[in-house]
Amino acid sequence: MQPDDPRTIWEDVPAGDLILRIRRPPSAEDLIDEQEFAHDERLPYWAEVWPSARVLCGVLARMDLAGCSVIELGAGIGTGAMVAATRGATALATDWYPEAVGFARWNARNLGLHMDAEVMDWRDPPPAVLDRAPFDLIVGADILYEGRNGVALGALIPALCGPATRVIIADPRRPDARPFVDAMQRAGWTHRRDDLPVPGRIDETGPIVHVHSFTPPPGHHHKPVVI
Repeated sequence: MQPDDPRTIWEDVPAGDLILRIRRPPSAEDLIDEQEFAHDERLPYWAEVWPSARVLCGVLARMDLAGCSVIELGAGIGTGAMVAATRGATALATDWYPEAVGFARWNARNLGLHMDAEVMDWRDPPPAVLDRAPFDLIVGADILYEGRNGVALGALIPALCGPATRVIIADPRRPDARPFVDAMQRAGWTHRRDDLPVPGRIDETGPIVHVHSFTPPPGHHHKPVVI
């Protein structure tokens, strides 16, 4: 599905004092491809703006990101990267679905934002992304919903970080988030967790989202974390 498809819908996404009016598919379930799922259990989660994404947008809306480089991982439609762009960042949205990247680019253009978007598999990140590292800020929303995601992110995130990079992951208390957090702490990363309420619609994950903030250990260099 393309952004200009008449079946797409408009959604207003709250972000602090901002409202992002974005276009998205009407239903993620309608986009399920049985062949893709059989190959790697890929599901089109990108088509929804999940509660954790709305919480992340609120966090970013309160930050002054002028002059900062920001990458959003598992961005879907890219609302986090869009908010970062409104706050002055050089923002990059990434997702492994080309359709998601297409929607991210269309929505950013429609909002008049200067934001890039690239297709990225966490296990095989493209040079176009790696060459832009280190980033000042790495963000993601509800990206720890499977154990394999934590393993991939444990290798990818350190490769995108410099000594002063900050990582923010909004997570709706997924069970597989705990092993990732524990592994990052064992590797020397500083961790803080804030529990924030979900603005707007609440789903089965509940009204609270954990916002995990990480900073690299002293003397950090590009090295994967063992999960």
